[in-house]
Amino acid sequence: MIPFHRVLITTGIAFCAGFALWSIWRGEMALGLAFAALGVGLTYYLRHLRRFIGR
Repeated sequence: MIPFHRVLITTGIAFCAGFALWSIWRGEMALGLAFAALGVGLTYYLRHLRRFIGR
């Protein structure tokens, strides 16, 4: 179950990064920065997953 969760989180990070870049390119800075922050948060979560699941 954990490997599949890692794949989903990695997909979410890629989506957030891509959408942030697209939004900033289109001139919507607030939306782009929000998705960039979400991507950073998901990256932190993925790197510290063992702490979050208690293993």
